[in-house]
Amino acid sequence: MHKAGFVNIFGKPNAGKSTLLNAIIGEKLAIISPKVQTTRHRITGVVTEPGFQIVFSDTPGIIDPKYRLHEKMMGAVKSALEDADVALLIMDAKDDLSENLELFDSLRLKAPCILVVNKTDLLKKEELDDLLARCNAWGKAKMVIPISALKQTGTKEMISKIVELLPEGEPFYPEDTLTDKSMRFLVAEMIREKIFQLFEEEIPYHTAVVVSQFEEKATLTKITAEIIVTRDTQKGIILGEKGQSIKKLGTLARTEIEKFIERKVFLELFVKVRGKWRDSDLYLKEYGY
Repeated sequence: MHKAGFVNIFGKPNAGKSTLLNAIIGEKLAIISPKVQTTRHRITGVVTEPGFQIVFSDTPGIIDPKYRLHEKMMGAVKSALEDADVALLIMDAKDDLSENLELFDSLRLKAPCILVVNKTDLLKKEELDDLLARCNAWGKAKMVIPISALKQTGTKEMISKIVELLPEGEPFYPEDTLTDKSMRFLVAEMIREKIFQLFEEEIPYHTAVVVSQFEEKATLTKITAEIIVTRDTQKGIILGEKGQSIKKLGTLARTEIEKFIERKVFLELFVKVRGKWRDSDLYLKEYGY
């Protein structure tokens, strides 16, 4: 009997959804930063083992939309609600429980759900026992599972519980598939992650990254990417004095990309100003949202 299904991960920004996806897949598919709203797309990771295939989907953190971009992000959450066979509701163990449960109630889930309490390594045993008792008392989850995505504890048990809830079925993807995202998409996300790491305040939120060239040559891969910002001042900050900042960004991104694709990379970065791209349907479409 083979089982297969879609397992979608929901939670507040920074609950650890992307860290969990990467821990499960064993590859860095979803970008991570301590800043909220880093994930903008639905990112799929596929786990294939003898007897089952789970298609995980990491969704953007649930927020109140302020731009068309945010509306598109919440659209990704909505579509994930509709096609889940199992919903993973993930919360930070240090976060307010009633606030999280209120959020999960508002999702009006149709699929069976597992409540995953993440970052449990930060709690003392008594605190954790008390929290888990309160989670179980909620009564709407099929099970409550404590994990630490960062330390990768509890994730194996979580997988076996998910498999119990999956429908019978054939695999959706060939067994060597890790994700349904293209290499261009993953490369653009790696560059965007470095922007989150290097630049302060609102800069990362005003930025999109588009890979315009991805060419595999005999000895290396040539990549050209455009960094889109909303104002000239932001372009100046990303370029930095005498181009120092963009040089640093390029070096960090190139190292990460080379590690991922396991070959030498020549990376060229350009900065373009597109005022109000976050509110333009045309630009949002062009940038893959």
